[in-house]
Amino acid sequence: MLDINECKDKNKYPCNGDCFNTPGSYICRCPHGYIGDAKSKSGCLRARKNSKVLVLLFSLGAVLGILVLIFSLWLVKVVQRRKLKKLKEKFFKRNGGLLLQQQMSSGKRMVDHQTRLFNAAELEKATEQFNGDRIVGRGGQGTVYKGMLADGRIVAVKKSTLVDENQVETFINEVFILSQIIHKNVVKLLGCCLETEVPMLVYEFVGNGTLFDFIHDENYEFPTLWKLRLQIATEIAEALSYLHSATSIPICHRDVKSSNILLDDKFRAKVSYFGISKSFAGEQTHLSTLVKGTMGYLDPEYCQSSHLTEKSDVYSFGVVLLELLTGKKPIFLTPCGERISLIMFILPLGDEQLVENVDDRVSDAPNDQLIAVANLAKRCLNLNGILRPNMKYVATELEGIRMSC
Repeated sequence: MLDINECKDKNKYPCNGDCFNTPGSYICRCPHGYIGDAKSKSGCLRARKNSKVLVLLFSLGAVLGILVLIFSLWLVKVVQRRKLKKLKEKFFKRNGGLLLQQQMSSGKRMVDHQTRLFNAAELEKATEQFNGDRIVGRGGQGTVYKGMLADGRIVAVKKSTLVDENQVETFINEVFILSQIIHKNVVKLLGCCLETEVPMLVYEFVGNGTLFDFIHDENYEFPTLWKLRLQIATEIAEALSYLHSATSIPICHRDVKSSNILLDDKFRAKVSYFGISKSFAGEQTHLSTLVKGTMGYLDPEYCQSSHLTEKSDVYSFGVVLLELLTGKKPIFLTPCGERISLIMFILPLGDEQLVENVDDRVSDAPNDQLIAVANLAKRCLNLNGILRPNMKYVATELEGIRMSC
């Protein structure tokens, strides 16, 4: 079959540009400088000389725009990180971080290596962004949340209620004192977070409420029998004895009360809250301080003299012993609606009358034990601090009463 040259018959094979014959067909292109369909009559249009340049510039502009956007986003993140870092540094200083570092590096005391600084993200994750369902306690000092750290440990996160720079020393004092204490009957401080607007403390989780609830909450699920009360009293006494005489520098708790005693799942006592505690340096036997504590538990001798000694804790513990014995609060209402001091009510009573006023829920208690504990409490409550026993003696006496079972 013969091939024909289509380029020679433009009527039958139109081409308004450059024509090239091919076997069985032909190629028709627009002349140089034109673009379009050369087979159409007016299909070829003059091409703009700078169209390729424009396309190239447009492409470069798009790439540069993307790069500028990426850089802008990166710059915003950098600025935000710097602002967040400065804000954290501001909170760290305001929340007493420098004071804590100064105390830690003073060389006078060694802080337990297990106490550490947590970051905000860790504690937010542990408490599910401080979810209301995680709240396990509220108080004047803050809200306590139950949380779980990344390593699986269950903790209590105490988040301060307000930003009060006047309370910074109290907060740091609690961190510093608790970081030095390792005792089975003192709540363990795991660390703190100072980089947030309000400072936070992280403790081991103690999940059975307070001794106050144990004694005074009528709906408390577990029976509050005498044997258990005596065990708790002995453990508190041992913890206070440790603070007064077994630490490198004696510590006065200064706010011993039933609501500052926690109970774990085995009903072991854990002394907590050391915000106003004081340490005795060198050969000091007392400190002259502003009077702080809780009415009903406060040592009257300390109130009058402002001289704080370990015997002030002994007095407060005596009040706790009376609570355990009677089931009554330090200041309670009589059936007639009269407010009366538990101490003033109990101290004048003889042994028989005292037994009659013991909490009905401790019917399992032998009378001789009740009387022995009551008399020990009375000695702790002596108005003359010198005549009060020390906590080591009290702990030994209580352990002896327990063994008499």
